[in-house]
Amino acid sequence: MLSGIFRNSGILHLPFDKQMTARDMNIFTRDDHSIYHGDCIDVLRQHIPDQSVDLIFADPPYNIGKKFNGKSEKQAVDDYLNWSYEWLQLCVDKLKPNGSLYVMTATQFMPYYDIFLSQRLSILSRIVWHYDSSGVQARQYYGSMYEPILFGVKDPNHYTFNPADILVEAKTGAKRKLIDYRKNPPQVYNSEKVPGNVWYFARVRYRMPEYENHPTQKPVALLERIIKASSHAGDTVLDPFAGTFTTAYVAQQLGRKSISIEREEAYVKIGLRRLGIATEYNGQSLTREPKRSRKNTALRL
Repeated sequence: MLSGIFRNSGILHLPFDKQMTARDMNIFTRDDHSIYHGDCIDVLRQHIPDQSVDLIFADPPYNIGKKFNGKSEKQAVDDYLNWSYEWLQLCVDKLKPNGSLYVMTATQFMPYYDIFLSQRLSILSRIVWHYDSSGVQARQYYGSMYEPILFGVKDPNHYTFNPADILVEAKTGAKRKLIDYRKNPPQVYNSEKVPGNVWYFARVRYRMPEYENHPTQKPVALLERIIKASSHAGDTVLDPFAGTFTTAYVAQQLGRKSISIEREEAYVKIGLRRLGIATEYNGQSLTREPKRSRKNTALRL
């Protein structure tokens, strides 16, 4: 039944069903949330207009040998960096003039990302996401217990940042009750503050309520802070490596629009279910079946 379908740039728009482009790229959309099942560079180049996105959160493969849906993401360093520079430039192009970009990668590759993006954006923060240790720890060197996040904006004089929406406890005032004698009259320090650039959020573990079957899932709390801080209700949030679709899920909960790109069909199914876009895929029910993959136990170092 073709009622309600319209064409735009070669895409069939079916709000509650699967769509196909001429390149057999699957697109799913409902309300203000779209999922592109395809390669991030192809989608960014062909389907996302320049200067159309308010906030991008990018968590690409780290090139450290992780397996995603049974496929290793390890490649030569130069190849990985050249690929990274290509999609990073596209992300910069897609940001609105007042847009913001948060990007993650392995600690050994973040310096390259930093140098590349520093020539195109204003880097406002270099964030450390610190988490609890895993059961497997390094013995011959210092094991990694953090992942870096780069926060950059196109215009340092005009960008979104909502400090009141992300306040955390300030122990100086809330617990220690220290007095600020610089004020007249002296008074206790504030009990809340804007977070610094070292964030503690527990990693998503097997059997946690938010767990999905993916080796590098990011916690809801991490994305809540980013999306609350750097976007407004109604803004468009883009995730070029959607994975478990936590970015889109949080955006939806907070009243933002979302665009997600994911190449692996198994993870697209997670997004369809998690965003409430579909309950079935190719005739199969989209039910949550958390399973721990023992092939994905390597640490990001």
